[in-house]
Amino acid sequence: MVRRTAVPLAAAALLLASPALTACGSGPVHTGSAAVVGDHRITVATLQSQVNDLRSAAEKSPQGQQLLQSAGNLPTQLLGRLVEDQVLDRTLADQGLSVTASEVQQEHAAALQQFGGSETQLDAALLGQYGVAPQDIDHFFQRNVAFGKIIQHLGYQPGSDGGNAALQQAVVKTSKSVGVTINPRYGTWDASKGTIGSVSDPWVVNKTPTQTAAGGQGM
Repeated sequence: MVRRTAVPLAAAALLLASPALTACGSGPVHTGSAAVVGDHRITVATLQSQVNDLRSAAEKSPQGQQLLQSAGNLPTQLLGRLVEDQVLDRTLADQGLSVTASEVQQEHAAALQQFGGSETQLDAALLGQYGVAPQDIDHFFQRNVAFGKIIQHLGYQPGSDGGNAALQQAVVKTSKSVGVTINPRYGTWDASKGTIGSVSDPWVVNKTPTQTAAGGQGM
């Protein structure tokens, strides 16, 4: 089994499930913005670039195409991730923590071992299971490390129920001073689900990518 240093990213689906994070809901946003988190603008151009990257990668993979078919509103899905990234970064900073490039590389290498050192197979697994385009893989592992560091800082074991709950509470506390505004074009925050509107994200990570779940192509 791959060494796990971070909380499963399934916890990310819970991070924004709080009225504190949805207080700003939807409303006027700066021209060209898909969302505003605190003083950070997530531009429509940035969002569209990520959508294009994921679609391009998926076109080359049967698993990716299947994922997109079940994804629903792709721009809304990816915007939710971008907003979560900003809230997570603020939480990490508020705890006085940071993630180094070396730690990201270690997490990446640990997952890679499960695929016999094949980046191609790992890429396929992350794309097929979690909708992660190849160019975003390091960011995927950066999030994993960040989750684990916050939970450990709070005195819990990464991946534990108590740790996940503590992580959510820490993010909610941080978010009270942030404020999130979503361009109505993409929906509104749903406090009961921690997502934009009724859209659910089928790509939140609940475990290390596995060979068997990557599509069974000789992995």
